[in-house]
Amino acid sequence: MGGLGAPEIILILAVVLLLFGGKKIPELMKGLGKGVKEFKDASNEPTSTTTNHTTTTNPASTTTERRDETTTL
Repeated sequence: MGGLGAPEIILILAVVLLLFGGKKIPELMKGLGKGVKEFKDASNEPTSTTTNHTTTTNPASTTTERRDETTTL
């Protein structure tokens, strides 16, 4: 199976133009660009937040209650 050739690409662009019209295509491309940018930002974000979570600790969660080990009979 071959890839997409020039006739196939032209046909796809013509169908997109008929479906969405000339005025909607720039808006769609703008939205697509924003989506790609947000995806890239989100894919880089978890690595930085993971390192932040591992370095900060909650003092309340690390304290433990100690029982007095001396017992009276």
